Amino acid sequence: MNANEMGRRASRLDIFIARMEAQKAFIEMVAGMIDGVEGPIFELGLGNGRTFDHLREILPGREIFVFDRSVTAHPASIPDGDHMIIGEIRDTLAFCAPRVGCKAALIHCDLGTGDPTADLAKAAWLAPLIKEHVAPGGYVATGIALDMDGFEEIPRSEAAELGRYWLYHKPK
Repeated sequence: MNANEMGRRASRLDIFIARMEAQKAFIEMVAGMIDGVEGPIFELGLGNGRTFDHLREILPGREIFVFDRSVTAHPASIPDGDHMIIGEIRDTLAFCAPRVGCKAALIHCDLGTGDPTADLAKAAWLAPLIKEHVAPGGYVATGIALDMDGFEEIPRSEAAELGRYWLYHKPK
């Protein structure tokens, strides 16, 4: 039973759990859908490294490039130096093409703050950068709603709606 069925607002813990459930479900769903899509995975925001660790477990044959302004993750959840891109994501994502060599099959973006104004401002500069780096047939899983012409938004579960999580597909 969710918070609304119990007649109360969703707590921050309810929203966090819903976001984690949606994040895991979308990533695992997409892992099975990108078999025919060439390209690495981009992880925007390393944080504690949990999502990076999960991605490398479920997609062992894929290169994963991680972007973050600094590294604070557990040492077991940090990519090697060739795959960790440190700096402001607005700058490093804009100029990463020579380093990564191709467009991404999946971009996972965990940069949302939960503040609607801050997330709208971030989405304004982030969406065009993400669009530029997704391979045809690729996906974007994100904690920030993005306005990206030419992408299809995948229908969301109740957990994804409550947890503010979105999934987009770029048709071939």
